[in-house]
Amino acid sequence: MIKKPNSITANKSRNNSQYPVFELKNVTKQFGNLSVVKNINLRVYPGERVALVGSSGAGKSTLINLLNGAIRPTTGEVWVLGQNLAVLKSASVRQIQSQIGTIYQQFHLVDNLQVIHNVNAGHLGRWSFWQAAFSLMFPLEVATAIRALTQVGIAEKLYERCGVLSGGQQQRVAIARVLVQDPAAILADEPIASLDPERSREIIQLLCQLNAELSKTLVTSLHDWEIARNYYRRIIGLKEGRVLFDSPANLVTSEMVDELYK
Repeated sequence: MIKKPNSITANKSRNNSQYPVFELKNVTKQFGNLSVVKNINLRVYPGERVALVGSSGAGKSTLINLLNGAIRPTTGEVWVLGQNLAVLKSASVRQIQSQIGTIYQQFHLVDNLQVIHNVNAGHLGRWSFWQAAFSLMFPLEVATAIRALTQVGIAEKLYERCGVLSGGQQQRVAIARVLVQDPAAILADEPIASLDPERSREIIQLLCQLNAELSKTLVTSLHDWEIARNYYRRIIGLKEGRVLFDSPANLVTSEMVDELYK
């Protein structure tokens, strides 16, 4: 790992009165004989805006799925909101996961359903089965959905089917769904990979605005180094499953980037 001054140590010092939102302790993840993430240690503190960058296969998506508890490490510990996921019962893990909103490249929307229903999926972690079923016929929490859609700039799409929306609009619906969930932290796994450059900038600007205005911890995996440098405060470079560097964005040098992508 390349050590640079004022990197994670600066973050730790600045936030030493706070527990990390996420902490990985000597985490390795294997799929069969393939080690995708290798002996990673890192902390992400409340309100941080962190970009995970690296080539395809560097381990970015696997790291996101470790942070949200979708997968478990082969070795090491994943701590989320001060809790070691490995020692929690399933119900407690789900409670922790309800406080972590995840945005995916594929959007994970139901195209045949109206926007209101897709946004309301953000409530499923706290709604009963009967509330969820009733809401499919007579939408609940409409004002909450409108408020979230207004924040992402598409309130007028409330009753349109998701399948007729553009890619950028669908990603905004996915973000609105996370806003309704009201999580402590947002994880975004390649949220702009399927969007054109203009829509990509709009989505990243929106995520960073939510980080700044709502103090939501934001961790985003990205291929695009320039986007990471221009919009994020801290950059973690991943190469072949290892952390190559962990540094404030303004201290990442061209030599570090060349080493990351060569």
